[in-house]
Amino acid sequence: MNGNRWRLDGQLALLTGASAGIGLAIARELAALGADLLLVAREEDPLLEVRDELADRYPAQDFQAMSADVADDEDRQALLDWAEDQGDGLHILVNNVGGNITKPAVEYTEGEWRGIFETNLFSAFELSRYAHPLLARHPASCIVNVGSVSGITHVRSGAPYGMTKAALHQMTRNLACEWAADGIRVNAVAPWYIRTRRTAGPLSDPAYHDEVVARTPMGRIGEPEEVAAAVAFLCLPAASYITGECIAVDGGFLRYGF
Repeated sequence: MNGNRWRLDGQLALLTGASAGIGLAIARELAALGADLLLVAREEDPLLEVRDELADRYPAQDFQAMSADVADDEDRQALLDWAEDQGDGLHILVNNVGGNITKPAVEYTEGEWRGIFETNLFSAFELSRYAHPLLARHPASCIVNVGSVSGITHVRSGAPYGMTKAALHQMTRNLACEWAADGIRVNAVAPWYIRTRRTAGPLSDPAYHDEVVARTPMGRIGEPEEVAAAVAFLCLPAASYITGECIAVDGGFLRYGF
């Protein structure tokens, strides 16, 4: 491994939800820092485009792609078998995949809310457990979970989404304590509104957009690259004494009082 604590040369990262939005920004950030990447998303064509983009930009590094639905346990196991086939374990796991359906609590069907839990929470827990022996092969490795400010306060995103993100943050704290002895750091980031395909709908309403910005001290919507930078920092050797933390990437939203 490169001795530069601000680089990820020689490290292998498994990244879910890598084909668009925050996941795509994370892929580009980790690649720029020298990491080799195992890229995962449900839709194969955009995922292969990301792989090819990174391979063209960083020809000395290794980028591989596998389409999979992390909400499906057979797919999760196949992903970790794929990672194990690389031969040297994993250095980094980024649980980025997430999904949501926003509606009043009494209007969710059981299938809808259970699906949100499966995608946002159970997939991260199971992938982390499956990845543990691969991460533990190295004296220093890490997991970064992409949570949300909705797991800390109410943001009108629907009860199940906030519940899953709150549980993801607590999972981060628990695993950080449990796996520290194995050399595995576990942290999370909690974004507020970030300019992605998923947020384009709500933010297209001018009144809603202005309300979001008014509740954000920095007075603007965040960019995917700003979340990716926080994720990448938590993966770096420079962050070697940071574990169990959840860093808000929110323009000050959570600190805004009256």
